[in-house]
Amino acid sequence: MPLSGVQLKVCCIASVAEAELALAHGADAIGLVSAMPSGPGPIPDADIAVIARATAGRARRFLLTSRTTSSDIAAHVREAGTDTVQIVDTPTEQVLRELRRLVEGIALVPVIHVRGFDAIAQALALAPLADALLLDSGNPGGAVPELGGTGRTHDWELSVALVRTVAPCPVFLAGGLRADNVAEAVRTVRPAGVDLCSGVRTGGRLDAAKLGAFVSALRSALPV
Repeated sequence: MPLSGVQLKVCCIASVAEAELALAHGADAIGLVSAMPSGPGPIPDADIAVIARATAGRARRFLLTSRTTSSDIAAHVREAGTDTVQIVDTPTEQVLRELRRLVEGIALVPVIHVRGFDAIAQALALAPLADALLLDSGNPGGAVPELGGTGRTHDWELSVALVRTVAPCPVFLAGGLRADNVAEAVRTVRPAGVDLCSGVRTGGRLDAAKLGAFVSALRSALPV
């Protein structure tokens, strides 16, 4: 049954079967992770294209790319066949402007890694050029860059300020969300959507019981 009020994006989808499981639990979007310097969930680009085709018209399909130039990102999106691209290494304004021209009709979702107040300035600069923003808890500047999938929460008070600052640009909240904290996260941050990976996986696989518990907790935070 579809959710209402807050979109649900289930990330790190690894197969058509996992995509079907996410959709059966009301997912509005799925995340397909390509090669990353670290973190869970990467699958071959060929598999991303297969899953994207299998779910066309039934959910938004996010390609998560760590590529950084507009030409490389555009080529990646075309190969994947997705309708949305999540740019996990926070892009520049120029890259977003170029992508608008190169992949017309594809939704652009830059990731903002919330590590301090500079995240608000980043978000304010990118929001006018984006279809949505996604807040995560990575560390792009680490010795091994973390661009998502950390399982860590960040300072939700910063997220609150960011959501208010960039309105009406939709904002997805990611980073360490689980069944035991998603209701609080939604009530605090009031995002347009939530995004999760590790919180609903066991042994690297999407866990139906954990996903069901997460969806139930998410519903409890939504208006009746």
